Amino acid sequence: MESTEKFANSKEVIAFLAETFPNCFSTEGEARPLKIGIFQDLAARLENEERVSKTLLRSTLRHYTNSWRYLHSIKEGAYRVDLDGNQDAQIEQEHADHAKQQLDESKAKAAEKRKAKQKPAGDKRPPQRRPRSENGQKPQPRVNKGTKSNSERPTRTPPAKLTDADCQPGTAVTVKLGKAPMPAVITEVAKDGIHVQLDSGMVVKVNADALRLANTKRS
Repeated sequence: MESTEKFANSKEVIAFLAETFPNCFSTEGEARPLKIGIFQDLAARLENEERVSKTLLRSTLRHYTNSWRYLHSIKEGAYRVDLDGNQDAQIEQEHADHAKQQLDESKAKAAEKRKAKQKPAGDKRPPQRRPRSENGQKPQPRVNKGTKSNSERPTRTPPAKLTDADCQPGTAVTVKLGKAPMPAVITEVAKDGIHVQLDSGMVVKVNADALRLANTKRS
């Protein structure tokens, strides 16, 4: 008789998924690109699985698709797979470029954290004092006359934010992840944020302020 004790974290759920769907998920080696909309397939196949909730399943899928191992697998022309390992759609260049951007940014952040840990805590240089003039007075700071003040710079009107009516599953939006906004669709509206699914299949949780309404709505 199988244990009905609920899984405690994403690591346990990933191990369970790799065991249940070995042709789709894995815990080591090369990862396989997942079919877009794989969460809905998982929710249907695991409907009677009491050990994992949809909330934990969604966060686990987000953790899995944000890993370096998975992002490295998103290459243009490679085929996505469904839960049984069957080939689905091919990966487009836009999705491959976005995955590479996420991978590069994640590695850069990790390098900064390692560098910060290696830097001694007491390595703080005292502020440099400005030399005094011959009469003993401090020199006046230089004023760059060639720089326009903030009041003279033209202001740009930001795009309109989502209304309460727009914040519902199925709404097509754009989400700012990195330098350029990416197309996505709202899958769930929760108290702690809005879950959106990117065209790459990845599901992320963001604040409403990070979303803008797309030109069209997806059904």
